Amino acid sequence: MSTGMLWYDSNPKSDLLSKIAQAAAYYQYKYGQYPELCYVHPDTLGEDQIRANDILVLPDQQVQPGHLWLGVRDGLVPLAA
Repeated sequence: MSTGMLWYDSNPKSDLLSKIAQAAAYYQYKYGQYPELCYVHPDTLGEDQIRANDILVLPDQQVQPGHLWLGVRDGLVPLAA
């Protein structure tokens, strides 16, 4: 993914899956398609990767804590099974 939407949510009462769902709904509203990928800070994820509905969630040191970077894959990122 080379471009995407950056989403910030610092609400400590929301879990990661809720934050991703809210950000994905807004992404779909704004861009007319559902995101396929979401990058988060590794400390936020706590695992190598997860799936949130149909979104592959991956760790990335470049993403600051509290932020989500959502978008569609550009062929460079393989979708995990």
